[in-house]
This record gives sequence, C-alpha cells and structure tokens, in this order.
Amino acid sequence: MIRRLDLADPDTLRGLWELQRAAYAVEAALIGFDGIPPLHESLDDLRTCGESFLGTDDLTGAVSWVRLADGTLDLCRLVVHPDAHRSGIATALLDTLDALEPADRVLVSTGTANLPALALYRRRGFVPTGTRDLAPGVTLTLLAR
Repeated sequence: MIRRLDLADPDTLRGLWELQRAAYAVEAALIGFDGIPPLHESLDDLRTCGESFLGTDDLTGAVSWVRLADGTLDLCRLVVHPDAHRSGIATALLDTLDALEPADRVLVSTGTANLPALALYRRRGFVPTGTRDLAPGVTLTLLAR
C-alpha cells in the first residue's frame, strides 16, 4: 500500500531517512560519487526539505516532488531499499504519483552512470534533456516527460 508520508511523525521521518541513506549509498557506488546531498542530510534537513512524499507502508520505497509555479512536477527523490530492488516498488510509486498529482510536464534527474534508474525513467516516457556536471568525471542526466 502506498500513502502520503507525514514527516512530522518521528517514526516516519526516521524510517524515510534510513531508507534514503541505504538507497543513495547504492547510487553513490554506481556513479562513483558519494556527495549526493540526501546521503548527508540530517533528520531536520529532511523534515524541512519542502517536498511532498509518498511511500510504501513498510517504507521500502518513497518518492518526493515539488510542484513548480507553472504546474510542472519536479521529482526530487525516488528511493527503494536495496533489498527490494527490481520488485516493482519504484513503478508502483510513480504510477500512484501520476494518478494523485497529474501534470503536463514532469522533470527528474539521476546520475548518468545510474543505468537502472535511467532505464526506469525511459520506460516511463522520460527523455534526456541535458546533463550537469556534479564533480570531475561525474554527471547528472536531466530528463523530462
């Protein structure tokens, strides 16, 4: 079951923080860069990030977004616990988000070397729109749908 997450709830906040640390550690290894901001967030940073969240009841996956002034949905985080990779959780989260927060335009970005994430986004109709340098030899791919 997927639900909106209330980051004012301490257990939800801690569970989400632990989930994203586990998920982003995998991405950091894939892209060769451990400077991914959510890896270094405090609980308070996460609680006050200003993003809206959906997550699975057991917090094995979550997605966050912000709605831009023009109505565009900007996906900020999509995290799945490493023990649950390739189980359909990311797809279910994105399906639920599409149903609850329809948008004519959706943006997302991921490490260019994160091939599983790029494949997921391409399957969902996202196309690359550019890249951004993160560190020497490390880029972020920007995608839109």
